[in-house]
Amino acid sequence: MERKSAWEKYSDEDIRSVFDFAEEYREFLSDCKTERECVTEFTARAKAAGFLDLEEVRQAGIALKPGDRVFADNQGKNIALFVIGRRPFEDGMNILGAHIDSPRLDLKQNPLYEDTELVLLDTHYYGGVKKYQWVTIPLALHGVVAKKDGSVVQINVGEKPEDPIFGISDLLIHLSSAQMEKKAAKVIEGEDLNVLIGSMPMRLSGDDDEKTEKEKKKVQANILRILKEQYDIEEEDFLSAELEVVPAGAARDYGFDRSMIMGYGHDDRVCAYPSFAAMLEMDVPERTSACLLVDKEEIGSVGATGMQSRFFENITAEIMSACGAYDELKLRRALQNSRALSSDVSAAYDPNYPNVMEKKNSAYFGKGLVFNKYTGARGKSGSNDAGAEYVARIRRIMDEGDVSFQTAELGKVDAGGGGTIAYILGNYNMQVIDSGVAVLNMHAPWEIISKADLYEAKRGYVEFLKDA
Repeated sequence: MERKSAWEKYSDEDIRSVFDFAEEYREFLSDCKTERECVTEFTARAKAAGFLDLEEVRQAGIALKPGDRVFADNQGKNIALFVIGRRPFEDGMNILGAHIDSPRLDLKQNPLYEDTELVLLDTHYYGGVKKYQWVTIPLALHGVVAKKDGSVVQINVGEKPEDPIFGISDLLIHLSSAQMEKKAAKVIEGEDLNVLIGSMPMRLSGDDDEKTEKEKKKVQANILRILKEQYDIEEEDFLSAELEVVPAGAARDYGFDRSMIMGYGHDDRVCAYPSFAAMLEMDVPERTSACLLVDKEEIGSVGATGMQSRFFENITAEIMSACGAYDELKLRRALQNSRALSSDVSAAYDPNYPNVMEKKNSAYFGKGLVFNKYTGARGKSGSNDAGAEYVARIRRIMDEGDVSFQTAELGKVDAGGGGTIAYILGNYNMQVIDSGVAVLNMHAPWEIISKADLYEAKRGYVEFLKDA
């Protein structure tokens, strides 16, 4: 069953729409490299599009009605959006789910140290990464520092042309004969992912000079001086910081034809962004539309801001209450009768590495939104595995909306695998299928997607919200 490239169906006007939407996304991807930055941006855009803050709705006692738009922020790290439909909540919702965290390096709580008059930051990698990919590339520092007085300092260094950048050194080829004999997983060890941030000693005099000479930490003292002057941060403030080391620089058009985008964090912002965009296109849906953009998927969806928390369930109860429709049984029915797309990226077929892919069941650039009936590893471990009837419904919706789509697995059966948040939504007994956009270089610092697939994802999400 050969699927045609979406590019072949586009008129000149369609191609302009594809490129315009891709440029919006490219700018978003360049600016929003952490889950906090994504939530901040989505919140601002939601408010501009007429979405009300659920907390304000609750405090003001506003009664929600069909067509009303509401959002809820969970600790600044994930966000849920709803457009109230005409039908009762207990008939179920149409839900788009995606995650906004990405593989990265997190600073340890006590990260700062000096060694041979170089100052470095200790890190702990987050999510599945090939550690050797993170050395010798320009890195930026994003995040927040929460201080004891209750203030929070925003950090974003390394993105502006005038900013300094940071990095992790690698062993020179001239001395790396032993390193080159190691397995790829051991070429760079996790404890060696130390970010170099300074080498200039502080110039002191008098008692301060004597003390610093004794401690032999002049360079560290200079870095602490800069942090104090520029950000009002003390070394102890690192204890209550969430600072992420990410690739520095903007996402870029890729290829002579500019048909692709290379950037950091396509997994899974390439699904989150069109999901959000689809919500903005909803007017008054039949079934309530919901979009859930969550944190912590890369480490198992755990914690208060991960999909395994009760946030979505609790917020749905709050929304139903504001609609005058809440009771516990109706909530359970609403969740069970819902239908969802669990949107996460899929592995694009790479002709450089054909041995791990099975061609008939691979995702390809340009062939549209990807549906994975199941994910998991090897024997479908950790998979949701959507029912045949639901897959048939999704096929009908996509075909009637002229949405280009394809089906795929995540590589050959015994080659590996992965999971998404689908099984967690499935725990409510709702119908769920994995969907998303094909990606090359998945989990690398710089990933690649097709602009056509991004555009078809948004179109597919709109059709799903209208018709599922």
